[in-house]
Amino acid sequence: MYQPLADKIRPKTLDDVVGQQHLLGKNGLLRRVIESGTIPNLIFYGPSGVGKTTVASIIAKQTERKLYHLNATTAGIADIKAIIDELDTFLAPNGALVYLDEIQYFNKKQQQSLLEFIETGKMTLIASTTENPYFYIYNAILSRCTVFEFKPVGPAAMERAVERAFGLAMEDGAFSVEDGVAAHIAGACGGDVRKALGAVELLALGAKGGRVTLADAEQAAQRSNMRYDRDGDSHYDILSALQKSIRGSDPDAALHYLARLLEAGDMISAARRMLVIASEDVGLAYPQCAAIVKACVDSAFQLGLPEARIPLAEAVILMATAPKSNSANLAIDAALADVRAGKTGDIPAHIKDAHYGGAAKLGRGLTYQYPHDYPNHWTAQQYLPDELKNARYYDYGSNKTEQAARAYWDRVKGK
Repeated sequence: MYQPLADKIRPKTLDDVVGQQHLLGKNGLLRRVIESGTIPNLIFYGPSGVGKTTVASIIAKQTERKLYHLNATTAGIADIKAIIDELDTFLAPNGALVYLDEIQYFNKKQQQSLLEFIETGKMTLIASTTENPYFYIYNAILSRCTVFEFKPVGPAAMERAVERAFGLAMEDGAFSVEDGVAAHIAGACGGDVRKALGAVELLALGAKGGRVTLADAEQAAQRSNMRYDRDGDSHYDILSALQKSIRGSDPDAALHYLARLLEAGDMISAARRMLVIASEDVGLAYPQCAAIVKACVDSAFQLGLPEARIPLAEAVILMATAPKSNSANLAIDAALADVRAGKTGDIPAHIKDAHYGGAAKLGRGLTYQYPHDYPNHWTAQQYLPDELKNARYYDYGSNKTEQAARAYWDRVKGK
């Protein structure tokens, strides 16, 4: 019977697990919990292919519990109840360890139904998810579980796993491996051990007693290093990293995250976020930036990829190297806070609409002073409601542009 290479090489002990040293290293908390022999309810969060299922299997073996593996995409509460029915039989004398994969696919009612089973102590739940558990798992479950985050496996650890896999694959037929193949696979699979081992197996099948070349490896692992889901964590993480890199004035990092979005074919999300950044982070320090970024975005959509990468890169570099100001963002948020708190008040009568018959009888616009009739097109008068007449929302930023505007108005207003 055919057995995938990834299953043949699956670790049997914690020391054999590739990566996750922050959890399973000598002083890792998860390792210490496992070695204690008492396993609480756990949630394993992280991308696919990084060892979540493997660690659950090792836990079951070390604690001498029967492992039940369910996937939330196909399983339901009836499957959990069937497991509970077995607990008092010889099939599971030490209790059950239920590994529920992709728990985010359980709806709220299904997740809440798990509570009656995990609170009795007969069943230990280890749930895994590739999505942020604080977004997709309900509080009732989260409060009864400990979350451990599994991370993509680094290239160095991945390369050791790939070399071991090639060694095992050679037992079924000798072949040679060109220098650089293991390193390429390790770096091209985005920290996904399962994907890397799948590439090794494919290359071994294609070698046929011959030689695995770097060209073969590049073809087997092409584009597989991209971890991206437009509705998942990686989508928002990359967009967040793009904005924070531009805000932090690091054009190289900003270009890297733009490249990841474009390589995934998500030009729309990149463009939308860039339009926001132009006003939120560059803002009044360089007011023309918004218009330039808009022009670059328009050009990108008219051109389409791959040419669109050029105006988008131009916009990213411009914003990353531009002076920064968030004064407009802070100002509108402060104004919104007052409005949402009910601090509005009546609009002063002299600036209410007076372009209709009878407005004067209502006292509308009678004392309004037209600024253009005065020197420098300004005259002092109250615009805010009486309740807010001393409110201040906007503070000039420290950049050259806003300070020049401040100096101008201080001069006009005689300050």
